[in-house]
Amino acid sequence: MLSYAYIGGFVLLAALLHASWNALLHGNGDRLLSMAWMSVAIAAVSTIVIPFLPLPARAAWPYIITSGLIHIVYNVSLVRSYRRSDLAQAYPIARGSSPLFVTLGAALFADEAIGPLQALGVLLISGGIIAIALQGRHVSRMGVMAALATGVTIAFYTVIDGIGVRLSGGQALAYTAWMFLFYWMMPVLFVARRGLAALLMPLRTAPMTTGISLIGGLVSLAAYGIVIWALQSGAIGAVSALRETSVVFAVLIGRLFLQETVSAKRWLACMTVVGGAVCLGL
Repeated sequence: MLSYAYIGGFVLLAALLHASWNALLHGNGDRLLSMAWMSVAIAAVSTIVIPFLPLPARAAWPYIITSGLIHIVYNVSLVRSYRRSDLAQAYPIARGSSPLFVTLGAALFADEAIGPLQALGVLLISGGIIAIALQGRHVSRMGVMAALATGVTIAFYTVIDGIGVRLSGGQALAYTAWMFLFYWMMPVLFVARRGLAALLMPLRTAPMTTGISLIGGLVSLAAYGIVIWALQSGAIGAVSALRETSVVFAVLIGRLFLQETVSAKRWLACMTVVGGAVCLGL
């Protein structure tokens, strides 16, 4: 089995990629349209590579289908959530709470346990991310509950993918491609809601924005593909926790490239997350 440090290095790369595509899409007002074009890029790449890959083992297919459908539900819910500023503020709580839910789900359904040091790492990362989310923000009880529900959804598909990829016969890439094939449903849903003309119009009126969405989709595909690969060998809860360090990368990107102010408390919360990542790597 690969070491936590080796797997962790790749998952941290996935976290950086995750933060990067979020930064690329920062400020895009029509998130449903952006998600549709991101999904086109993800699904198109999956469609192209599938003929060249062996099929995952039969035991993995229920997980591939379930995960693909849950991802679509999650994407639609996420787009809808941004219509409520309160939930948009609370969303980082979902990213922080999900590793805890993942660790619990992995223990219940994958018969997986992690050592005390790794458990401490998960707690530090989750606590640090939630501290980053709450600084300077007032989030209502309903917002917190909605965010925690989102965290459960993230945990649900992460645990499913963690179990499913281990049943795929070592075909992590094929598992990822077939799961992401379901992303064709996003542009279909967009067309059903707004029409084909609304989907295609940005190609003429806002090609740069559409291009950014396509690039964001490719980066997102790479980011979660790395996570699925890591789930083959790494503890599901630990991999999930490292993935959510993307919040720290987002803070750094905002400071370095968007000239955003970062308070001393936020830096301390970031260092807490980093300390958790170190624990997972030991």
